[in-house]
Amino acid sequence: MGVVTAGDLQSGNVIIVEKNPHVVLKRTTTKSGRNSAMVKLRVKNLMTDRISESVMKAEEKMETEILDRRDCTYSYYAAPNHVFVDSEFNQYEIDAETIPDLTCYLIPEMSEVCEVTFYEGRPISVVLPRIIVREVEYTEPAARGDTSGKITKAAILKGTKHELQVSAFIEIGDKIEIDTETHEFRKRAS
Repeated sequence: MGVVTAGDLQSGNVIIVEKNPHVVLKRTTTKSGRNSAMVKLRVKNLMTDRISESVMKAEEKMETEILDRRDCTYSYYAAPNHVFVDSEFNQYEIDAETIPDLTCYLIPEMSEVCEVTFYEGRPISVVLPRIIVREVEYTEPAARGDTSGKITKAAILKGTKHELQVSAFIEIGDKIEIDTETHEFRKRAS
């Protein structure tokens, strides 16, 4: 067991709350001018599978549990579970409700390696690489004359139908880099 501040928690971390292990599903930090930063956590109780949210100061200390982590690749979706495979071809199923923010980036047989966290032998969370590359399936044509990259438009990702804002110069078929932590377009992939 270790101790970490609430501001340092990330998705997939397991914290101890009232002697029960909880996996962090989502963390959002808000900073205001004169007050200290606040952290909003969405967590899942590993004993009851109950999901809850809480708000705390970023410097508040939390007790963490060190868990087994394995590198896996995403294989396919078999409702209601996503299936991941490790290097020894072991398959692990994770309920879609456990990783709702990641499903918009999961495509069958994707090449990126994910970090799957286990608690008592069962998979409880997945962390994608910080930067992933996806192909744009559809977007509106760019407006002529703007090459600054500051004007954005909606684009739909191939394989997931997820929509996000991209620079106006992005076209259908372009591969783009996406930050999985902020869920924002970064740049056109080379």
